[in-house]
Amino acid sequence: QVQLVESGGGLVQAGGSLRLSCAASRFIFSINTMGWYRQAPGKQRELVSTMTSRSSTNYADSVKGRFTISRDNAKKMVYLQMNSLKPDDTGVYYCNLKSGSFDYWGQGTQVTVSS
Repeated sequence: QVQLVESGGGLVQAGGSLRLSCAASRFIFSINTMGWYRQAPGKQRELVSTMTSRSSTNYADSVKGRFTISRDNAKKMVYLQMNSLKPDDTGVYYCNLKSGSFDYWGQGTQVTVSS
């Protein structure tokens, strides 16, 4: 079993910044993908950004140029730097780890952007 623990959410005004962090208890395989998804009230969960263990990144169009994903494989951490936040970025942000056939989720951290 793998546990993912997120931190860094909170309340911020539009235009502000937040940095999310996620710590994995272990990696099952060294080749994996870690990333962030979010779910706004009444909406489906959507991809925000992912990064493979080989540093290949993927971003949702809505966050390109504003969000930056990074990871520290030695620490088993993934980060999401969120700048120029908008009210539409409000939601619960979930950390995700995909490794082989395994798919793990964190408990989520709330991000609220006020206008």
